[in-house]
Amino acid sequence: MPANPFATPDSGTVATLEPAQSWRVVVLDDPVNLMDYVVMVFRKTLGFNEETARRHMLEVHNSGRSTVWHGSREGAENTAFALQQWHLSAIIEPDENY
Repeated sequence: MPANPFATPDSGTVATLEPAQSWRVVVLDDPVNLMDYVVMVFRKTLGFNEETARRHMLEVHNSGRSTVWHGSREGAENTAFALQQWHLSAIIEPDENY
């Protein structure tokens, strides 16, 4: 017998929504790309101004990594892929801070 499309759910059924997990894109240091090139890629791909792009580039250079983007998993994957197309080492990680 087919299910009734107008039936209401059981009163004991409780739906809970979990908050969407946030993700971050991290650029890792590499021995290949020049500093000015990394700044240019940040400006073109992420829309950073010169100062922000240089700050992140220096963080990558000095600390070995810099978080350049955070948001949804799909957005993180797209952003990391775009940076990788410019031959930067970019990874995504879960972001517990957001």
